[in-house]
Amino acid sequence: MAGGSATAAGKPTVAQVQHKLNQLNSEAQRLDEQYDQVQQELRSANQQLTLVNTEAARYRVRFDAMQEEVAQIATQAYENGTLTTPESLLTSSNPQQILDQSSILLELSSSNSAAMDAFLAAARQLAGAQASARRVKDGRLALRDKLAAEKKTLNKQDSQQKALLAQLTPAEQTGLGPGGGNSGDGTIGGHDPLPTTTQAEKAVKFAFDQIGCPYVFGGTGPCGAGFDCSGLTQAAWAAAGVSIPRTSYEQADLPAVPLSELQPGDILEFLGDGHVGIYVGDNELIDAPQTGEDVQEVAFTGWYRDNFDGAVAP
Repeated sequence: MAGGSATAAGKPTVAQVQHKLNQLNSEAQRLDEQYDQVQQELRSANQQLTLVNTEAARYRVRFDAMQEEVAQIATQAYENGTLTTPESLLTSSNPQQILDQSSILLELSSSNSAAMDAFLAAARQLAGAQASARRVKDGRLALRDKLAAEKKTLNKQDSQQKALLAQLTPAEQTGLGPGGGNSGDGTIGGHDPLPTTTQAEKAVKFAFDQIGCPYVFGGTGPCGAGFDCSGLTQAAWAAAGVSIPRTSYEQADLPAVPLSELQPGDILEFLGDGHVGIYVGDNELIDAPQTGEDVQEVAFTGWYRDNFDGAVAP
């Protein structure tokens, strides 16, 4: 009887893990920025919903007031025998139903045309506002579902990354992805405390102050709430009084800076503009790397050089 023993699958090489991690990191950063974009859209939808609800409430007050006036006219006409349609059709709280039965108002329009026109106009405004609110609510629900799906996908990729790294020794893991730097102390390379005279210096100082804060998917700070990569760069420049776009792809449209002219405060772009960090001088940057890591100071070498796309200045 022939026999044999199964062999375990071979351990992946560092190069194979590097290639797979680069793919996962690139996709994770893309999802992260997309998540940020959807969050902005959701915030906008919430604001829009507030506005249309306010508008609908205003139109409701006008509609109700006009409806009382028309109901009184209809009652008198019905009692006088000049209206053959029951007045209840005119007292519906549904403006679209009033519009659908607007032919009824023709029986009252000869002597009360202004009131009828105003009532129909109020019904049209209210119906339109209610329809807008429904569309915004539907869009808002779709955005929330999209956010949940993207977060689930990102969590799955995070698990894949951790499983890959678990197959390597700590030494082999070094330099395989963003992060892996040291914790700073508010100084550059152990020199004097950072100045805060210029806006760029203020942005750099803010970035140093966030070292140790957690990376949080879609995070824009403060420290307790965490940062993602572009949330950190945006918050750093906001602390300096400068407004820049939210996502790394939008930040990539800021004025370009040649590598030879890098200055502290400049934003470094990586992974096809899907990841960013803030340059702090001495070939170092502050980065919010990825899920499971904290904001940290890292050398502009290894993974960062290999995946560098360019630099921009707010």
